[in-house]
Amino acid sequence: MKLRKTVTLVDEIHTEGGETVSPAARTAVVAAVIDNPWAGQGFVRDLSPAIDETAPRLGALLAPLVVKALGRPVEAYGKAAVVGLDGEVEHGSGLIHTLKFGDHFREAASATTLLPALEKVAPAGTVFDIPLKHITDATVRSHHQSVEVRIPDAPRAGEIVIALAAAGQGRPQARLAPLATEQ
Repeated sequence: MKLRKTVTLVDEIHTEGGETVSPAARTAVVAAVIDNPWAGQGFVRDLSPAIDETAPRLGALLAPLVVKALGRPVEAYGKAAVVGLDGEVEHGSGLIHTLKFGDHFREAASATTLLPALEKVAPAGTVFDIPLKHITDATVRSHHQSVEVRIPDAPRAGEIVIALAAAGQGRPQARLAPLATEQ
């Protein structure tokens, strides 16, 4: 894996809807910008050798960094892969949709649910939203949210951005009724 850089973003919301949020709603994102391991090879039928080599390393790198950046217990989480224009969406999907990647974050966050994901092909500087869901119960509505990310110089054409996002709470001022009230 050739890592060009990591990017860490932390967002804290102190006021929402004119009301104080206490403690502040905190969200963290850590992204790795790597060379696309399939760049320049044309169509690669079997992606598994590079997935097996790269995905576990990315998970091991990013999971502790995003938990540390959040600085509090993780309650919601998500992941993303943005592939540069010389790649395929399957290149990013292959790296993030494997337990060899995701289990690092599940373990670090004491989570049991599947990680919600975004994956797409896009040019450098594109804005992407990482969906977040509760770490143990995907039906908890208050934790359905997203975090917006933009890395001005990534992904370059032959790169992939792999990102993890974590929130220490649900949406600020969440007040929707539980899903069970509609059944």
